[in-house]
Amino acid sequence: METAVFRILVSGSHGFVGRALTSFLQEAGHTVVPLVRSKEEGAVCWDPESGKLNPEEFEGFDAVIHLAGENIATGRWTKKKKDKIFQSRVRDTWFLSQVLLRLARPPKTLICASAMGFYGNRPNEILTEESPPGNGFLSCLCKKWEEATIPIENRGTRVIHTRFGLILHPSGGILKKMNKFPVIFGNPNQIISWIALGDVIGGIDYCLRVEEISGPVNFTSPYPVIQEELIKTPLRIPACLVRLLLGQMGEEMLLSSSCVYPEKLIKSGYVFRHPIL
Repeated sequence: METAVFRILVSGSHGFVGRALTSFLQEAGHTVVPLVRSKEEGAVCWDPESGKLNPEEFEGFDAVIHLAGENIATGRWTKKKKDKIFQSRVRDTWFLSQVLLRLARPPKTLICASAMGFYGNRPNEILTEESPPGNGFLSCLCKKWEEATIPIENRGTRVIHTRFGLILHPSGGILKKMNKFPVIFGNPNQIISWIALGDVIGGIDYCLRVEEISGPVNFTSPYPVIQEELIKTPLRIPACLVRLLLGQMGEEMLLSSSCVYPEKLIKSGYVFRHPIL
């Protein structure tokens, strides 16, 4: 395993995961440079929508970690919202891939966010990285999202797609919301594949250093739980009401059940910091 110090470009560095990851990498001795849309001191600025950027600013990075994108789990998925999600996830990733492959020295590693939504609603299967995509908007989105990096993969960069489960930490994300408004959506026995924020950070750091890892990687605890283990509350919203209020977003984000197993991380030797809820 490499112990080298890297120069790393990170998009989404101001987000829930990005802030924690940036802090961890800097403490480990790496140089972290944010990739942002508006000018910021010490950052690389780009605008995927207009195509504006300075290619020279992308040179000299050992790795790129791409976390930025439109929030998927807010509001109904109207056509406008779906377009915005698709553009921010798929188009921006493809554009970044195009920028990187044209560099004199492309990064050795690209780690790009993805999601367990790739697998869809499949409660009766154990899903590994070898499992095919499911059906629905999220599955299609994740498939296209991951395919957007093919150009830079063909240039020889090692690409990793982190298929995140439900990321948990008291300081933010879904757990902070659940603590304020605890409620069970639909079936209390719905399977939730989750991961602690500490293992998201640890897993990304591990993938940076272990060159044998590539392609899709499930970022989930090896021990999924049912919904009522995660959310201790008598308050329940029936599935029919979730569908009525939130439509397809509610169906795919709140009512979906999937048992996603982190086969690659475990087989490669990663030791989870928080395997148990």
